[in-house]
Amino acid sequence: MRVLVVEDERQLAQSIAEGLRHHAMAVDVAFDGAAGLERLGVNDYDVVVLDRDLPVVGGDEVCRDLVAAGAETRILMLTAATAVTQRVAGLGLGADDYLTKPFAFAELVARIEALGRRARPATPPVITRSGIRLDLHRHLVEREGRPVPLSRKEFAVLAELMKADGGVVSAEHLLEKAWDEQIDPFTGVVRFTVMNVRRKLGDPPVIETVQGVGYRLK
Repeated sequence: MRVLVVEDERQLAQSIAEGLRHHAMAVDVAFDGAAGLERLGVNDYDVVVLDRDLPVVGGDEVCRDLVAAGAETRILMLTAATAVTQRVAGLGLGADDYLTKPFAFAELVARIEALGRRARPATPPVITRSGIRLDLHRHLVEREGRPVPLSRKEFAVLAELMKADGGVVSAEHLLEKAWDEQIDPFTGVVRFTVMNVRRKLGDPPVIETVQGVGYRLK
């Protein structure tokens, strides 16, 4: 899942990003509304975690622009407001959910994961394909009942392949969903990660390389 965190409290933003990366999410960070809009115009995000009180361009305006553009990105608005009327106003702008500061990180993760499932055609929390069982919420993988230990990036790549249900997934799509904007797109990181997933899943191989196109589960 690709997530954008737009939060002007830099320490909080970096802490959120680092925590979400431990949940196999690709996370970019922007510290004001203008920078957030710039990234939203370039990258395809599943969820944006959007502080309502932002400098340069306010969170409300970012939310309006995103909704007006018809983007499929889901919006989780962060707000210090405790009054019900203020929180409802955020939802009225088009936000999909809100969370009041301070919040428990576990709740933030749960809400982002729930929104991520709504960002595209609904994905069940547990996916089973080709003898592989992938639990998105618990970040566990089994093949024929055997646990398969995967790194965060390996888990994210396998999740995208399983969501495709046998369809071909391009290296560009995997790069978009499993890594953030700091990755060099010309490295062989996708190829090496797929190779490691294939090796860890064992025989017979279930990940097929479609030359010049991408990868798919047999």
